[in-house]
Amino acid sequence: MSSSAEPSTIGLPVSKWGLRNEELAEHPTVFRDGLLEGKCVLISGGGSGLGKAMAFLMARLGARVMICGRNESKLVETSEAIQNLVGSSVSWQSMSIRDHEAVDQLIATSREQMGGLDILVNNAGGQFPQDAIDFSVKGWHAVIATNLNGTWYMMQSAARHWRDNGEPGSIVNIVATVWKGMPQVAHTCAARAGVIYLSKTLATEWAPLDIRVNCVAPGAVETEGFDVYPKGVPETFADSNPMRRLGDAFDIAEASVYLTAPSGKFITGEVLVVDGGHQQWGTVWPNGRPDYFKVD
Repeated sequence: MSSSAEPSTIGLPVSKWGLRNEELAEHPTVFRDGLLEGKCVLISGGGSGLGKAMAFLMARLGARVMICGRNESKLVETSEAIQNLVGSSVSWQSMSIRDHEAVDQLIATSREQMGGLDILVNNAGGQFPQDAIDFSVKGWHAVIATNLNGTWYMMQSAARHWRDNGEPGSIVNIVATVWKGMPQVAHTCAARAGVIYLSKTLATEWAPLDIRVNCVAPGAVETEGFDVYPKGVPETFADSNPMRRLGDAFDIAEASVYLTAPSGKFITGEVLVVDGGHQQWGTVWPNGRPDYFKVD
C-alpha cells in the first residue's frame, strides 16, 4: 500500500524508498511536452511521495503548479528541486487541510499566485498501522479529519470557486484499494471509501457546472512514506499483487495526468486502480502478518 504520511527527516538517514529528485526530473513519460501548458494545478501533500512526483511531472508538462502541506521544509525543498532540475517555478503554502478556513484561503491564494485554478489533486493524507481494536479516539479522528474531512473541504472550496467564476474544473482524489478491506489501517479504509463514494456522488451533482471528479487508487506503490511502517514490513508489500513487484510514484503521477488532461475529458465519477492486480490476488499487512493468518 502507498502512504502519503510525512515522517520527520531531521537527524534521520535518507529513505531507501522512492524515486530521487533527479529521477523524477528525468523519468520517461508517455505524455508529450507542453500537454498541460497554461493549466494551473494545486496539489495537496505535494512536498513528498506521490504528491512530489505529480508536481514534478505536471511542471515538466508545462503546468503552473502550487503545492501545499504541513511540512514547510519539504515544500521548500521540493519547490527548489523542481526549479533547479526542471526550470519551472512552483509556489507553495504551508497549511493543514483539516482547517476549512485555511483551505478557503489556500484556494484564493492559489488563484492569485497562479492566475487561475484548473486542476485540484487531493493527495494529502496518511495513516498509522495498528489493530482497529486498539485505536484511540484521538487516533481515529486524526485520520478521518485528514483523509475524509480535509479532502471534502478542498473539493467544496474549489468547486465553489469554479461555480462563482463560471469556470470548469477537474478534481483527482488519491484514495486506496479498499474493496477487500484494509486490515491494520481500518481508519484510512473507512475514510478513503468515503472519499470514493463522495466523489461518485459529486461527479453527478457537479456535472452541470462542468466539474469532473475522479479518483486514483494506488496499490503497493513505493515512496519514502514506507518509512512509517515497521522494519522489514515494506519488503513484503511486493507480494500483495500477482505481478510480485512494487509500483513507483510515477505510475500514480501519470494516472493523475491521464484523468486531468484532454485524455480524461469524458471521464467522471470513476476510480482508476493502479495496483498490479492486487484486487484479484494478495493481501497487505502494514503492521506485519499476524500468526493466525500465516500459512506454511
